[in-house]
Amino acid sequence: MLQATASVIIALLMGIVGVGFVLWQTRRVLSYDQGNAAMRKIAAAIQEGASAFLSREYRVIAIFVAIVATIISLFLQWQTALCFVVGAIASASAGYLGMYVAVRANVRTAAAASHGLHEGLRVAFGSGAIMGMAVVSFSLIGMTVLYLIFNGNPAQLTYITGFGFGASSIALFARVGGGIYTKAADVGADLVGKVEKGIPEDDPRNPAVIADNVGDNVGDVAGMGADLFESYSGSIIAAATLGAALGTDSAAAFIGLPFLVAAVGVISSLFGIYMVIGEEQNVTLASTYEDMSVTGRIAHFFRKQVAKINENASLEDLLTALRRSVWGASVVVLGLTLIVVLASGVSFNYWLVIVVGLIAGNAIAYATEYFTSYTEKPTQAIANATQTGAATTIIQGLAVGMMSTVLPVLIVAVAILLSIWLGFKADGTIAAGLYAVAVAGVGMLSTLGVTLATDAYGPVADNAGGIAEMSHLPGEVRHRTDALDSLGNTTAATGKGFAIGSAILTALALLAAYVTAAKIDNLNILGPTMLPGILIGAMMPYLFSALTMMAVGKAAHEIVLEVRRQFNVIPGLMEGTGEPDYKTCIAISTESALREMILPGSLAVVVPLVVGFVLGKEALAGLLVGTMSSGFLLAVMMANAGGAWDNAKKWIETGQYGGKGSEAHKAAVVGDTVGDPFKDTSGPSLNILIKLMTIVSLVFATSFGSGWLSF
Repeated sequence: MLQATASVIIALLMGIVGVGFVLWQTRRVLSYDQGNAAMRKIAAAIQEGASAFLSREYRVIAIFVAIVATIISLFLQWQTALCFVVGAIASASAGYLGMYVAVRANVRTAAAASHGLHEGLRVAFGSGAIMGMAVVSFSLIGMTVLYLIFNGNPAQLTYITGFGFGASSIALFARVGGGIYTKAADVGADLVGKVEKGIPEDDPRNPAVIADNVGDNVGDVAGMGADLFESYSGSIIAAATLGAALGTDSAAAFIGLPFLVAAVGVISSLFGIYMVIGEEQNVTLASTYEDMSVTGRIAHFFRKQVAKINENASLEDLLTALRRSVWGASVVVLGLTLIVVLASGVSFNYWLVIVVGLIAGNAIAYATEYFTSYTEKPTQAIANATQTGAATTIIQGLAVGMMSTVLPVLIVAVAILLSIWLGFKADGTIAAGLYAVAVAGVGMLSTLGVTLATDAYGPVADNAGGIAEMSHLPGEVRHRTDALDSLGNTTAATGKGFAIGSAILTALALLAAYVTAAKIDNLNILGPTMLPGILIGAMMPYLFSALTMMAVGKAAHEIVLEVRRQFNVIPGLMEGTGEPDYKTCIAISTESALREMILPGSLAVVVPLVVGFVLGKEALAGLLVGTMSSGFLLAVMMANAGGAWDNAKKWIETGQYGGKGSEAHKAAVVGDTVGDPFKDTSGPSLNILIKLMTIVSLVFATSFGSGWLSF
C-alpha cells in the first residue's frame, strides 16, 4: 500500500516533468516564423495591450490577496494564509505564462497557416498545450510542496484549503475582469464595424479591433486557465480532505489517491498533446512492421497516432483530430489509474469511480459540442431563424440554450449517484460515497492538460485570423484561419461545458468537506434558516450575472461612442487612408473591466461569510446548495446559447442564407453580440462563483456557529 507522502512525492515529480514540457514547448512555439513586418507590428500591439491589462489587473488583485491573507492570519491560522498566497501566486503565474505565449503564438499561427492548414493547427494547439500543462504542473507543485512542508500531517491538511481559496480568488477576478474587457471590445467593434459600417470583422479600420484581439487572450486564455486551475486544485483538495476525514486505517491511501490520479494524468495529457503536434517525420522505420525492433514498433505506434490534416479538411475532420487526442489521453489515464488503484490498496470500486468521472466529462463535452457546433441541427436552426430577423434569432438561441441544460444535468446526476453508490459499496458509509464523488471529479479533470489545450487554442486561432485580415494576407490564408477559428469556437464551448460540469462535482465534494469541518450532523430542509439560505443561494447566480452583463453593456457603450467618434473625426479612416487610434479603445476596456469587476468579485466572498455568521452554518449549507443548483443551469444555458449564436453566424458566413452582408447575416451578428457576454463573461464566471463560495465556506467552517439570528 502506497503511503500518502510517497504518492505526493510522485505527483511532485510529475509536476516537474510537466514544467519541463512547458519550457520545451514554449521554446519550440517561439521559434516559429513570425511572418512579415505588418504582421509583427499588429502582433506587437496585441502583446502590449494584453500585458498592460493583465499587469494592472494583477496589481488590483494583489491588494485583495493581501487584505484577505491578513484576515485569515488574524482570525484563523498563518499556515492557511500562507497557502492562500501561494495558491494565488501559482494561479496568476500559470495564467500569465499562458497569455504570454498565446499573444506571441497568434502571429506565428497566421504565418504557419500560409504554408498549410495542418501547420497552423499545430502551432495554435501547441500554444494551448503550454497553458494546459502549466495549469496542471503549477497546481501539482504548489499543493505537493505545501503538503510536504506540513509533514503530511492529516490534521494539518485543512491548511491547504487556503491554496484552493487563493486560486479561486484569482480565477474569479481574472474571469470577470477579462470577460468584461473582451466582450466590451468585441460588442463595441461589432456594433459599429459590422452592423453600422458594414466592414468585415477584424478590419484594420475599426478602432476597437486591437482591443478585441487583446480581450480574446486576457479573457479566454488567462481567464479560462485560472478558472480550470482552481477546479483542478479544488478537486484534489476536496478529495484529500474527505479522505483524511474517513478516519480508517486506509486514510493515508485515501489522501494519496487523488494526487496519484493527477500524476498519471500528466503522462496521459502529454500523450494526447503529442497526437496533435507530434513530428511524424522524425521517426525512421524499417521497410515492414515484422522487421522492426521492439523500439521501432513502439515508434511506429506513436507515429500512427499523430493527427494528419489535409487542406480540404472539414470542421468535422478538425474536430475529430482534437477529439482523438482527448479520447486517447482518457484511454491512457484509465490504464494507468488501474495500476494506481491496485498499488494504493484501496477498493477496486474507486477505479470504477474514476471511469465514471472520465465518461461524464467526455459526455458533457459531446453534449455541448452537439448544441454549439454549426454542423449540428440546434445551431443550424438558429441560422435558419435569422431569415426572419434578429428577434426570432434571439428567441431560437435562448431556446437552444435552455434545452442544452438537460443532458449535462442528467449526466452529472447519474455520475453523482453512481459515485456515491460505488463508494458506499466499497467502504459501507455515505462519507466514503462523498469521497468517491470527489475522486470522480479528479478523474474528470485528470486529462486537463490536453482538455484545456483544446480550449486555449481557440483565442490563438481567432487572433491569427485577425492578423491575417489586418495584414492583407492572401485569401487562402484567411480561409484556413477561419476554419481554425470555427473549430476554436466549438472547442471553447466544449471547454466551458467541461469546466461547468467539473465545477459541480468539485463543489459538491467541497460542500461535503464543509459539512464535515463545520460538524453539521444533519440538514433539515424545513429548518427555519435552511430554506432562506437556499433561496438566497439560488438568487446569487442571477445577481452575479446581472452585474457582469450590465458591466459589459456599460463598457461596450463607451467603446461604441469612441469608435463612432473616430470614424467621424479622423479624416480618411473609412477610406483606409486614416490611422485609427487603437490605444484609446484599449484604455477604455481596461478601465471599465478593472472598475466593474470589484463588486461581483467581492460578493462571492462576502455573502457566504455574512450568511454563515448571521444565519448560521446550516443556512450556509443551504446557500451553497441553492447556488450550485441555479448556477449550474444558468451557466450551461448562457455558455451554450452564446456559443450557438456565434457559430450560427459563422455558418451563414460560409455562404448559407446569402452569406456575409445579407439580412440573415445582420440578424446573426445581433444574436452573436447578445451571446458574447453570455458565453465569455457571465456564463463561465458562474462556475467559479459556485466553487469560490464553497471554498470560502470550507476555509472559515470552524468559525461558524448557530448564527446571530438563531432560533
